[in-house]
Amino acid sequence: MLVALALVLAACSGSDDAKGSSDGGEKSNTVEIFSWWTGAGEEAGLLALIDAFEKKYPEIKVENAAVAGGAGTNAKAVLATRMQGNDPPSTFQVHGGDELNEGWVAAGKMEPLNDLYEKNGWKDKFPEELIDLVSKDGKIYSVPVNIHRGNVIFYNKKVFEEHNIKEPTTLDEFFAAAEKLKEAGVTPMALGDKNSWPATQIFENTLLSVLGPDDYKKLFEGEIPWDDERVVKAAEKFGKILDYVNEDHSARNWQDSAQLVADGEAAMLNMGDWAKGYFSNDLKMKTNKDFGYFEFPGTKGEFAVITDTFGLPKGIENKKDVKKFLTFLGSTKAQDIFNPLKGSIPARTDADESKYDAYGKEAMKDFKDSRLVPSLAHGSAAAAGFLTKANQAVNIFVTQRDVDTFIKALKAASSEM
Repeated sequence: MLVALALVLAACSGSDDAKGSSDGGEKSNTVEIFSWWTGAGEEAGLLALIDAFEKKYPEIKVENAAVAGGAGTNAKAVLATRMQGNDPPSTFQVHGGDELNEGWVAAGKMEPLNDLYEKNGWKDKFPEELIDLVSKDGKIYSVPVNIHRGNVIFYNKKVFEEHNIKEPTTLDEFFAAAEKLKEAGVTPMALGDKNSWPATQIFENTLLSVLGPDDYKKLFEGEIPWDDERVVKAAEKFGKILDYVNEDHSARNWQDSAQLVADGEAAMLNMGDWAKGYFSNDLKMKTNKDFGYFEFPGTKGEFAVITDTFGLPKGIENKKDVKKFLTFLGSTKAQDIFNPLKGSIPARTDADESKYDAYGKEAMKDFKDSRLVPSLAHGSAAAAGFLTKANQAVNIFVTQRDVDTFIKALKAASSEM
């Protein structure tokens, strides 16, 4: 029922400007790739992937069925309609974790891919904690293509230098720096929560900072209650962080908030590291010169994973060709083609580091050495029903700052995890 309800809600959230094929991609020797990769870097990466695959397999035609708009919301709505109508694309983009496992896998819509992992020796190439994010009941259901990190704070180097601010490593140090910046007339933390997930991302990182990786996971596995005193403490600290954000946050998207940091009107931004690509590619800022970065205070040695993956839907006719495409996606060649253009890092741990910039190299090292935890805001840590209600609770809390009401709402929503 939860899966069906989530699909219905997703189907209702589509917009008129959504573009995409609805013919299922079941043409002979055609593989339809369904995604929401339509932005500059991600589209370039996807097109480069398609080009490389078609050169390797000239007998197979790839149809790019990307759907624009809504940071993936439109694509997920179109996908839900197609999957419910037994018209699946050949393969589709889905976040590893509960978005995959408690969504499409639990609904009985996906084929396991253990044979691909065994044939290609992938179990030694992807971290075990990452494979767990694409597995359910001992079966592996998708191929991770990239990795983004959610527990990063980007900052304006000039602003930090002008006000003698050092990179904070604890929340107490963060609050001290934020107060100093606020007194100097600089917005300490930029936020653009016109869509609610950027605020949810700050909350999940605060939870990780307070709980640590093991108890963070236990919280989402139902082993720690949402009214635990440490969750309450995290909510209080989250509220304190919100004291330092820009007043017009609800009117901005994440790019608008990044612009505040680029312009020096705000000092910091907690955002997934796609923001690094935005700073570098769109705003032409230089890494470690114009902007710097550090782990969300209190989360050093921990890596909040957002991974885009592709699997094998049930009911498609061209399984052999799709498996060739999935095998290609899992190769070092494909991942080293796609990720430098996307601004992400490869999911494989044996990729060619020379193809990545300073940030990419550092992120790749951290990915190998850190504890991996799933992101709530991006659908990995909890099922869609809980995420919807958690976003609503965060949205209300941002406005009202009532910790008791916030905790009660999260605890009530936990029945849907």
